[in-house]
Amino acid sequence: MALYFDYQIEAPDSVGSPSHISWHPVHPFLAVATMGTTSGGSVDIYLEQGERVPDTHIERSYQVTSLCWHPTRLVLAVGWETGEVIMFNKQDKEQHAVPPTHTADITVLSWSTNGNCLLSGDRLGVLLLWRLDQRGRVQGTPLLKQEYGKHLTHCIFRLPPPGEDLVQLAKAAVSGDEKALDMFNWRKSGFGSFLKTGSQEGLSFFVSLIDGTVHYVDEKGKTTQVASTNSSIQMLFYIEKREALVVVTENLLLALYLVTPEGEAEEVMKVKLSGKTGHRADITLIDGSLLVTAIGEAALRFWDLEQGENYVLSPEEKFGFKKGENINCVSYCKIKGLLAAGTNKGRVAMWKKVPGPHSSQGVEGKDRWILQTSTELEGNIAQIKWGSRKNLLAVNNFSSVVILSEQAMSSHFHQQVAVVQTAPSLLSVSFLSTGVTYNLRTDMHISGVFATKDAVAVWNGKQVVVFEPSGTTLRNAGTFLCESPVLAMHEESVYTVEPNRVQVRTWQGTVKQLLLFSETEGNPCFLDICGNFLVVGTDLAYFKSFDLSRREAKVHCSCKNLAELVPGVGGIVSLRCNANGNKISILLSKADSSPDSKICFYDVEMDSVTIFDFKTGQIDQRESSFNGQDTKKNRAFANEKLAHLAPVSHFWDQSEPRLFVCEAMQEVTGAQPQPVDRKPHTEDSADPMADMLILSFFISEEHGFLLQDSFPRPPAYQSLLGMEVPHYYFTRKPGEADRDNQVDTGHHCMVGKRPLRDFVGLEDCDKPTRNAMLNFSYFIAVGDMDEAFKSIKLIKSEAVWENMARVCVKTQRLDVAKVCLGNMGHARGARALREAEQEPELEARVAVLAIHLGMLEEAEQLYKKCKRYDLLNKLYQASSQWQKAIEVAELHDRVHLRTTYYNYAKHLEASADCSLALSYYEKSDTHRFEVPRMLSEDLQSLELYINKMKDKTLWRWWAQYLESQSEMDAALHYYELAQDYFSLVRIHCFQGNIQKAAEIANETGNWAASYHLARQYESQEDVRQAVHFYARAQAFNNAIRLCKENSLDDQLMNLALLSSPEDMIEAARYYEEKGEQMDRAVMLYHKAGHFSKALELAFATQQFVALQLIAEDLDDKSDPALLARCSDFFVEHNQYEKAVELLLAAKKYQEALQLCLEQNMTITEDMAEKMTVSKDSTDLSEESRRELLEQIANCCVRQGNYHLATKKYTQAGNKLKAMRALLKSGDTEKIVFFAGVSRQKEIYIMAANYLQSLDWQKEPETMKNIISFYTKGRALDLLAGFYDACAQVEINEYQNYDKAHGALTEAYKCLSKAKAKSPLDQETKLAQLQSKMTLVKRFIQARRTYSEDPKESVKQCELLLEEPDLDSAVRLGDVCGFLVEHYLRMEEFQMAYKYLEEMRRRLPATKVSYYLNQQTVDAVHQGLGIPLARIMPEQTHHDSMEDPEEVMEEVMEEVENDP
Repeated sequence: MALYFDYQIEAPDSVGSPSHISWHPVHPFLAVATMGTTSGGSVDIYLEQGERVPDTHIERSYQVTSLCWHPTRLVLAVGWETGEVIMFNKQDKEQHAVPPTHTADITVLSWSTNGNCLLSGDRLGVLLLWRLDQRGRVQGTPLLKQEYGKHLTHCIFRLPPPGEDLVQLAKAAVSGDEKALDMFNWRKSGFGSFLKTGSQEGLSFFVSLIDGTVHYVDEKGKTTQVASTNSSIQMLFYIEKREALVVVTENLLLALYLVTPEGEAEEVMKVKLSGKTGHRADITLIDGSLLVTAIGEAALRFWDLEQGENYVLSPEEKFGFKKGENINCVSYCKIKGLLAAGTNKGRVAMWKKVPGPHSSQGVEGKDRWILQTSTELEGNIAQIKWGSRKNLLAVNNFSSVVILSEQAMSSHFHQQVAVVQTAPSLLSVSFLSTGVTYNLRTDMHISGVFATKDAVAVWNGKQVVVFEPSGTTLRNAGTFLCESPVLAMHEESVYTVEPNRVQVRTWQGTVKQLLLFSETEGNPCFLDICGNFLVVGTDLAYFKSFDLSRREAKVHCSCKNLAELVPGVGGIVSLRCNANGNKISILLSKADSSPDSKICFYDVEMDSVTIFDFKTGQIDQRESSFNGQDTKKNRAFANEKLAHLAPVSHFWDQSEPRLFVCEAMQEVTGAQPQPVDRKPHTEDSADPMADMLILSFFISEEHGFLLQDSFPRPPAYQSLLGMEVPHYYFTRKPGEADRDNQVDTGHHCMVGKRPLRDFVGLEDCDKPTRNAMLNFSYFIAVGDMDEAFKSIKLIKSEAVWENMARVCVKTQRLDVAKVCLGNMGHARGARALREAEQEPELEARVAVLAIHLGMLEEAEQLYKKCKRYDLLNKLYQASSQWQKAIEVAELHDRVHLRTTYYNYAKHLEASADCSLALSYYEKSDTHRFEVPRMLSEDLQSLELYINKMKDKTLWRWWAQYLESQSEMDAALHYYELAQDYFSLVRIHCFQGNIQKAAEIANETGNWAASYHLARQYESQEDVRQAVHFYARAQAFNNAIRLCKENSLDDQLMNLALLSSPEDMIEAARYYEEKGEQMDRAVMLYHKAGHFSKALELAFATQQFVALQLIAEDLDDKSDPALLARCSDFFVEHNQYEKAVELLLAAKKYQEALQLCLEQNMTITEDMAEKMTVSKDSTDLSEESRRELLEQIANCCVRQGNYHLATKKYTQAGNKLKAMRALLKSGDTEKIVFFAGVSRQKEIYIMAANYLQSLDWQKEPETMKNIISFYTKGRALDLLAGFYDACAQVEINEYQNYDKAHGALTEAYKCLSKAKAKSPLDQETKLAQLQSKMTLVKRFIQARRTYSEDPKESVKQCELLLEEPDLDSAVRLGDVCGFLVEHYLRMEEFQMAYKYLEEMRRRLPATKVSYYLNQQTVDAVHQGLGIPLARIMPEQTHHDSMEDPEEVMEEVMEEVENDP
């Protein structure tokens, strides 16, 4: 918290009361104009603490009327009542007079925006604009002169319009933008002159006159009236961002004008402000949108120009303001966000603006301002102004001027004594151990304070005063002069600092001992005492500690250089030591003196350094050594809240050396937090909205840093004072009630305390309990639940066990929690925890514990973590968080959505919010019952609701209510709307209008209505109508009963057929007993499924048609004996197909098959399937099943149904017979397929033999299959015969001896591999094949060598003709034909004719033409002159069939690949 020290200006005795004050915008110089004691006036300049600046006194025999500082330079413009204007240069102490042009009071003085020109105006309306040099001297004649003839009141310069951005324009020109290039080229037409860069002067301005008019003067000096009001103008503002002009008149009329670039103004708003008139108003504009007015009332009035809202702020009496205290003046500091107001009682009130957008939704205007501590002065404050970059506040109270400078509040806590500064000269001293509080007022501005249990020392940097308690007051125990900026006390000693040493003094100032520091170590500037130890820090970042337990201070830790321990560090901000002096904590600053986010911890005994970075949560441990440092990074804190923090203060517990506490704030981007320990705040740098966290740690050798607790600083507290178990101690914000229920309010309002988390309820515990709880907290922080449990097991306090149970929620140790609940006597919680054990998720079980301990937020997080939204929904409902419950149900727990709506509706109903309850009953779909119940006392509202909803259920409910009230007509109307036909019929019957009831029942067909009407007719003995309506109501048993009783046999049959099987059987018995119409009885038994009875009756009465109908409905589920009897019946009547079906249904397969054979019935596939018994059937053995299948297959073969026979043989497992049946079918495709899937040698051979019977010569695929099947069947002898046949075909059909030779070769190979039964026959066959191959080879060779050696070729052919077995291998016609053609070619016609005759002799005449064409024969005859003889027409020679060798290669590949 900051306080404002007031410094009264040191004005000369000759001056009178101040009339004008003016701060320099930048430098801390205040110009004060005063009136002389007799006559005349003067101007003086003062520093920030009120000292008068020498040689700055300006005096005249007349009064000052206006003051105006230059925007940046130390030049002051002073206007006098004679019209004189003086420019005072503070730097040179020179006065420069402006040429005497004015002749009346100077009422307007204003510098231009760049400070080059000064505008002056007087009471007669003369307005001049002067140009001045840097020293404030006027240059030449006025730039502008205007005469308005009336009193000038205000003047505002308008900012110059922005020029073209030359950099962007140049980039555009380089990239080829022609327009940009033209703007740089001044010769181009259309731009006229050089590029305009915007006016740097900004000499356009607005000026207001006493008559309420506002004029605009542009840069060319042209003046234009832009606004006019009905009274004199009190204040004139120009809003730059909106380019708007704000005018406030003496009558408090507010007008807003939008200004065009040319200076024209358009009125957009005019409003009358609240407040009394006739009093001078002080008005200020905040952020260009908020107008604040002080009019001598007890409140400030605000008007929001953007939102159009208004509100007031009043000082509160609890802050010391009195009734009837009025506010005269107001001023706003934008940098601080502070609004200051002066009252007529000499008090300065301040409000701090809450950061955030001005138009925050949901925040009222007055809630954006927080009242701060007031400053009490004297007199009636007439003028108040913020100024300079130090943001100082000047206050004029007519008699003098006071400068308020912000200083940080001094405070200290030590040995259960807390001291808090509440005013510059006032302290609140609280002895917490005794509960006594003193208000200590001194005669100096206090800059520091230190407290012990015996005394309190205060100082101001020049003097030290020691006070000690004496009865009900604090008496002065010693005063001495000392310019020490810091001070500390221990018992009877006072420690002050001087360059390079610390002085140990008595309370009266006598020096007892000197603690020396070398020049290298620097000057001591930081002191702290904890326990019996003093720690001292120097300005050169050295530190040393001393043991104070003896008569003289003794060095405990030698001087250490922080720069060596922590390289790169800037300096010390503050330092503290713990109770036993073995650890020293140091708050650091960076090299550029900005605050650091690190705290350094030095271990005196281990000579090691640990650095905790609050920004990253990282802990670095460094061990010092002679050779350097070993750095070890421990770990980062997992808690995300510990990231991005900046420490601002730190303390050790005054009795527990392990316990350390730190106050830290969230780092804000672009803002550097100022630590409070160093130079106290000159302003409230801690943002009120920033998160201030209190973090406490256990620091030990074994476990290092352990976070004990962290929590936001309570909003009622200002800052952390210190810590001593079991409390944290804080300074309170003045005037604020405490909002934290954990805070003790027994002491003075300036000191508050909050118990440590584990000491809640144990604030007044004894020392053993306190030590036990400290150990408990320590082990909890370590995570050792067992040790923590041991620490407190002897403590009887329920609060301790409750704390332990709360810890169990975080550690999820339910076993320990049960013990805690038992020690607490929390039976309900223990039972709930036991019942929760059935929940599968650990988090859900822990959440039950949290709920019974009141930790609802933790329970909520646990349920979310384990995604038990159903339990979370119940929690929200139980804690009346209905909106959250509905949201969870809608998003995650939709199975309970309607239940949630219903429960919320019940809650609303209990809260008497019936209209909203209606809505949620409707959403839960329970409104049809709940709403009538809820509105049962308000029938009018209920009727309106029912008519509005148009719901049938509600209509019916309302009709029932009306019926109960005997309002039958209205009830009929609503029953009709609800389409409740039963109720309509019931009421009509009740009223005796049975005809109308019958019409309704007939039209609607409603069963209930028809049944009720039938009962009415039955009671009236109208049987036919009763039967009719019973039938419409589907109550057939009642209709049948009436028909039987009244012998309505025809209707009985129809009703029975429509009714249930039981009713059918009853009707059938009725017909059977009567002995008439037995066919109906049979039919009804049949329809009812009583087949045995139906058949028995049908046989007895010889109803063959009925028998046939019954037999059609028999199936395999029927009685086998019944099926057999029916089949015999059909056999007798030659209906064999039906008989077979029944036999099959009865599973008498042999009899059915025998009947088929005897009657020569064709077995269809469907019949065969019914005869086929499945493998897993228990009706037949496997052998019997196969026999049956083979019998069926044999029958199918005899009937020519080979495919079906194949199927049955296959099912019987007899594949050979199946193949034979398939071969008879001649279905080549299926034969090939069956052979392929059967994979049996015999079947392969059978298939190949069959395929050889086909035209395989023209079907290469068939030939391929033959070779494949013979190969797979290992029938190589048969394959050899097939190859032999192939060779013969090649010779006979295609004359292709090459392929024939290849086929013979394959045949020879196969035959040689074959295992023949008779080796002799095999040898004979091989010899024959070898002979054939030789002859064919010789003929092939003869034909091939013909072109090279015709004679040899012919010779070979002639030799072949002599071979006896030539025709078995080579055709005679081919050899002779070859010779005929040769001799014809050689024109040896005689020889040609010889072989031609040989052919004719040995071959049939028809075959000659096959070997020789007619032209060849004719040529031979013509050559010999023999008459021509015609031979048979030449036959066409075809190409050879597929090469058997190639086929064999393909087949062998398939065989090898075939498994």
